[in-house]
Amino acid sequence: MKSEILINNSADVCQIDIEGTIGVPEEWQFEDPDSRVATYERFRESLRRITEIKAPQVIVNIRSTGGDVNDALLILDALRQLPARIVTRCYGYTASAATIIAQAASEGGREISENALYLIHNSICATEGNAEKIASEVELLQQTDDRIASVYASRSGRPAEKFRSLMAENNGNGRWLSPDEAIAAGLADRVIEPARTENVSLTRNIARGWQRLLNELGVKPTPKAEPRAERNILHSEEELRELHRRSAIAAEETRLRIGPTRVKPAEDPSFGDTIRSANERAYAEDVKCFRS
Repeated sequence: MKSEILINNSADVCQIDIEGTIGVPEEWQFEDPDSRVATYERFRESLRRITEIKAPQVIVNIRSTGGDVNDALLILDALRQLPARIVTRCYGYTASAATIIAQAASEGGREISENALYLIHNSICATEGNAEKIASEVELLQQTDDRIASVYASRSGRPAEKFRSLMAENNGNGRWLSPDEAIAAGLADRVIEPARTENVSLTRNIARGWQRLLNELGVKPTPKAEPRAERNILHSEEELRELHRRSAIAAEETRLRIGPTRVKPAEDPSFGDTIRSANERAYAEDVKCFRS
């Protein structure tokens, strides 16, 4: 699943959406960098927008089942370095590396949807090689588990061993926790009602579709309006009016392109000829014979 990190700034609040897989598998590291959406490198570039706005509050919406631990730890550190108050909100299946990012919240700011499920487990890797190689990977996995447990412990005030035990359940696969269980374990601070994100996602998809069509038609976008203090949605009223105007332009140009075919009149070569009956044609042939 392709993942996304989307940032929507306003004067007072900066919204960050982290969706899909965190980071990329090692075998994909040398592919096109543009396809690496949720990596720390992309996230670091996006952080510049936050520091420029200097919003006093940053809300991180997390909809992810995990991914690469390294990228998750780097994103955790990057969020903790921000001067703003950080709030993390977990939705749906929040698991593995995604739970690490959730620990970046400020005191009391780790929120979880009442319909979410939360999972922490031992780290996993794929490797091959001789006994020494595999032994070194095992050691790295154990160190990684210790580091992850320490992250959970530092936010909960509970001993790291408690989280090592929770991660090791079910042969290291962990156990899915309800929101209340996640709070009781010290992994979250409070339960919230689920956010209404369906309309926002639909609007975002429609806007992207229109933008692709406008690009194909060569319609140049107009500069966006400056962010307003109350702006915490995908589009402001001014932007929606501009989208409607540009949509009308695109629709009109499309209508002209696919209009009905017009055939210009052509001169009939038989126009002006006298139409004769069969008898008249027969008499004319007889006349020709007599004349000859």
